[in-house]
Amino acid sequence: MDWSDWAVWVALGALMVVAVLLVRLMRKNVRLQQMADEANRLRREASEAEVRNRQLKQEMTSNIAHELKTPVSSIRGYLEILLGDKPVDDERRRRYLERSYSQTLRLSDLIQDVSIINKLEESADLFPRTKVDACEVAAEAVSDLADKAAAADISVSNQLPPMPLMGNRELLYSIFRNLIENSIAYAGRNINIVLESYKESPDHYFIHYYDTGKGVADEYLSRLFDRFVRIDEGRSRQNGGTGLGLSIVKHAVLFHGGEIYARNRGGVGSADNRLSGLEYFLSLKKQ
Repeated sequence: MDWSDWAVWVALGALMVVAVLLVRLMRKNVRLQQMADEANRLRREASEAEVRNRQLKQEMTSNIAHELKTPVSSIRGYLEILLGDKPVDDERRRRYLERSYSQTLRLSDLIQDVSIINKLEESADLFPRTKVDACEVAAEAVSDLADKAAAADISVSNQLPPMPLMGNRELLYSIFRNLIENSIAYAGRNINIVLESYKESPDHYFIHYYDTGKGVADEYLSRLFDRFVRIDEGRSRQNGGTGLGLSIVKHAVLFHGGEIYARNRGGVGSADNRLSGLEYFLSLKKQ
């Protein structure tokens, strides 16, 4: 093989090296472009999330101002009457004071509920986790609401087995109390409320909560856990609801690594369309 043949082979080798380098460079450029695209996508999502978060906060601020307006105006009106120049007899004075007191309780509940939601969204790690039994917490909520349930001829049955888990007792209590209070306030009289376990996995407990009341219109089910959503505006205000109870339930379930959804009993997916009421299916993580 003469020198010209060697030159050809050297040239071919050089071309192959250049080709390999070009391929590697192209692949690197593709990866860099993919990384750049992914970074841009994340920036867009972060920006969209920031905008959405800002909108939610603005919406919540507006809703809070709206919710505060009624009780504050009521209290102011009653106090203006009591402090006015015209005499007020003892019966009316007591009635106005009782109504003012009722509105202050509503304000207190609203402030507490807003505080819990804000804390869950922005500083969830501030809620300590300890070993707690969800069944015992549910029993406590049932006991605390026994008189209110009895006044509406409502039976509450806690059929949950022991459910030890690592969680926050205050938030677990808010789950069961808000669900029961919601049924007492809106499901009607002479109904039954039942809490039962329908499944258990190595990582989660699964709870079925239902009442035998009148349920809600299907179009409201997807918004049931939204803030300040009221199915019946007038009735909600009459019962003193803040419109945040079920939103707190959802946030508290998410805090415990679970999920929750609601449906009307006898609706889509139910085995018996003769059933009535509203039911919730929720899960709680054990650790």
